[in-house]
Amino acid sequence: MGEITLVRHGQANSAADNEIDYDKLSELGHQQAKWLGAWMAAHDQPYDTVYSGTLRRQKETAAGMGFENVICDERLNEIAYYDLTDEMAVFRPDLPRTSPEDFEVHFPVTLQAWKDGDIKGVETYDAFLTRVREILELATQPGKRVLCVTSGGIIARAVSQILGLDIPDMARIALPIYNTSVHRFHVRPTGPLLATFNSAPHLDVADRIEARTYY
Repeated sequence: MGEITLVRHGQANSAADNEIDYDKLSELGHQQAKWLGAWMAAHDQPYDTVYSGTLRRQKETAAGMGFENVICDERLNEIAYYDLTDEMAVFRPDLPRTSPEDFEVHFPVTLQAWKDGDIKGVETYDAFLTRVREILELATQPGKRVLCVTSGGIIARAVSQILGLDIPDMARIALPIYNTSVHRFHVRPTGPLLATFNSAPHLDVADRIEARTYY
């Protein structure tokens, strides 16, 4: 039996209001990656292949975890959510996004508008679904352990694909995903099965409770 492990990047620049400024780890984000890497080195088995998205925060997380020879694949890149937010400001001026706390309300409405073609973004919603499906197919290697360092939107979509969930439930899945959380799928002849969601064993100690972040 193979295994796919998805890891969300460490905390990024949550004070940003655009894609470029957001795309770098905070000091805590670097520390989260180091903690997770140390936990995996002590408790996990080696990986046959390690992938990362091409975004800076994803590559910094993989490096901070201690992995070398990482294969970068842009299909693991996050949804360009700040760009979609800009589109939504025009399409739905009655639903402004003013802080990260607005995500719970804003995210599902934005995804639905994106799916319906009311906002465009840098890719179509169908293209997003296709690349997540492709990266899961790439990582589904019987008898192999594959690690992918990615982002919350990709993880939420991967889980939703496997469980057959649509946008409202995908949004609920995305909301609680921790930075540097671990998500595992068992590779079976019938397809991947969700085995672990939003695990953060490296943060499950009393003096790291405040290091559990969502954005």
